[in-house]
Amino acid sequence: MSINEALMANLQDKLSSSWDFQGSNTKEFTHCFHSYPAMMIPQIARRLISMYGILGGSLLDPYCGTGTSLVEASLYGMDSTGFDINPLARLISSAKTAPISLEAIDKSMAKLDGGMFSKTQTAELIPDVLNLDYWFSDDVVIQLAIIRNWILSLEDDAVRNFFWVAFSEVVRECSLTRNGEFKLFRMTPASIERHSPDAIALMRQKVLRNKCGLIDYITARTKAKVCVASSDTSKEEFDAEDKKFDLVVTSPPYGDSSTTVAYGQFSRLSADWIGFENSQSVDRNAMGGCRYSQPLPLSPVSKAVKQISKIDAKRGQQVEAFYHDLSTSISTVSNYMADRSVVCYVVGNRRVKNIVLPTNEFVAHEWQRHGFIHSETFIRNIPNKRMPSVNSPTNMRGSKAKTMTKEYIVVCQRR
Repeated sequence: MSINEALMANLQDKLSSSWDFQGSNTKEFTHCFHSYPAMMIPQIARRLISMYGILGGSLLDPYCGTGTSLVEASLYGMDSTGFDINPLARLISSAKTAPISLEAIDKSMAKLDGGMFSKTQTAELIPDVLNLDYWFSDDVVIQLAIIRNWILSLEDDAVRNFFWVAFSEVVRECSLTRNGEFKLFRMTPASIERHSPDAIALMRQKVLRNKCGLIDYITARTKAKVCVASSDTSKEEFDAEDKKFDLVVTSPPYGDSSTTVAYGQFSRLSADWIGFENSQSVDRNAMGGCRYSQPLPLSPVSKAVKQISKIDAKRGQQVEAFYHDLSTSISTVSNYMADRSVVCYVVGNRRVKNIVLPTNEFVAHEWQRHGFIHSETFIRNIPNKRMPSVNSPTNMRGSKAKTMTKEYIVVCQRR
């Protein structure tokens, strides 16, 4: 039996339905705030923190997304720091973990419920949104502009962020994008004809739902500190003020944004309406967005990358660039880990050109290069509702293959 075969045989022993969390409520506390692509469910972060966390210690999530690990760390009693290059993700993470004044929210809600909206406010309130007329009907544009102007009038930053998060979902749901798509695809003419959302009513619904989750969170959270910032660990950028972390609980992207989950496309309409700059650059700046002249050093994915490159050289370069960036990110994060610290990476083994990339083995390999021991890997089933069960790995009409059906929770510990 080869080393890889032995490793996979060992991993199969770790496959347990207990990590599937079938039927669990994934929208507890502030986890209800905002949908986002490929979110880590809170039960995974909660269990990993309970297994490896240290009360009063510190947690890092270098790809924090909408802050699942940060919320769970603050509930457990660990300080936490989260980084993400996507400004919308950072906004959501900040709002989900801030102990916001409920009284201030209620006062703002009173204005919202008191009919402060008026359609007499028009064009001067409309921001610069790329292809505005293509993605939004005229009536929706007016309603969104009024809500946006009202949020901008709020003085408290934390309260404003709370309402921005609700507004972001409203923007997405009122747009002419297809339901259930992360990338930007316009609805069919028939669907557009039936699409007549009430943005203001929808805003009220989102705010009330989020307020209920916030009340539960404020009641249960500890006094642990949470910091959310912009740093790109894949580009050797990191701002942690010499801090040493005891635990990493994170879920990096499955692959480069252009061919897997396009976080930037998902966020762009909301980002434009809120006023974030450079909203179209998120996917370009994400892992795998830039090509490398040097080949990837020998690793567990080398054989698969070589096979993909023989079929499609460009796709091979994209895949190789992603693992270059993931390797750099792990190297950067390792410099900020404390003695006996533990890292937990939730990854998926994506399929490109019908070839499976063993990302779980790559992550374990990279952490071992930086003085960590691969403790164990848990395997869980991914529910189909989180991603399609099949896709077109070769981009040929009618050609279908299964997508990722399992996630691997790779656990490594510093020697």
